[in-house]
Amino acid sequence: MSLSDQDGQILVKTARKAVTEYLRIGKKIEIDKEIKARFSFKSGVFVTLNKKESLRGCIGFPAPNKILHQSLLDAAIASSTEDPRFPPVRFEELDEIVFEVTVLTSPIEIKVSDSSEYHKMIKIGRDGLIVKWELGSGLLLPQVPVEYGWSVEEFLNYTCEKAGAPFDHWKQKSTKVFKFEGIVFKEIKPNKDIKRLEL
Repeated sequence: MSLSDQDGQILVKTARKAVTEYLRIGKKIEIDKEIKARFSFKSGVFVTLNKKESLRGCIGFPAPNKILHQSLLDAAIASSTEDPRFPPVRFEELDEIVFEVTVLTSPIEIKVSDSSEYHKMIKIGRDGLIVKWELGSGLLLPQVPVEYGWSVEEFLNYTCEKAGAPFDHWKQKSTKVFKFEGIVFKEIKPNKDIKRLEL
């Protein structure tokens, strides 16, 4: 999957516009035909909102089950109104919020015969992770371990924590670990220039 810088700008601007209109009038925007045609392929996507360097909301869809322009709108609105960790974003806050869109490749299961092999198969700055265990699943985007300076082991531990599992549950045979890559586009400042993040 390849996305141009211009694609990234359109995705981030569309996410911001979707949230702005939804918070203003409570309705989903109608996307231009051109944008629909450009992003008519299926892809996972996450929309992340940051306010003054702190997370303000992040929701998305790991699997490529929906057309990108549809999942982008749903993820953008959900990240601002449905993230259970935060109160819903208020319209007045939008000038302080930086929008970030991550388009995902399809997750693939990392097959190992022993958990010690994960270190060779996961690359910080390239891979995001999904951990699935008996009681649920959790996902962390590829930019997260870079921001926190984690090792592969820490990345696995924190993805387990996100899934509600014990820290080292990735070592259990029954636990499945998936990896995916992400193309990340982010506003430099709220509602300003958009850049591709090199992780």
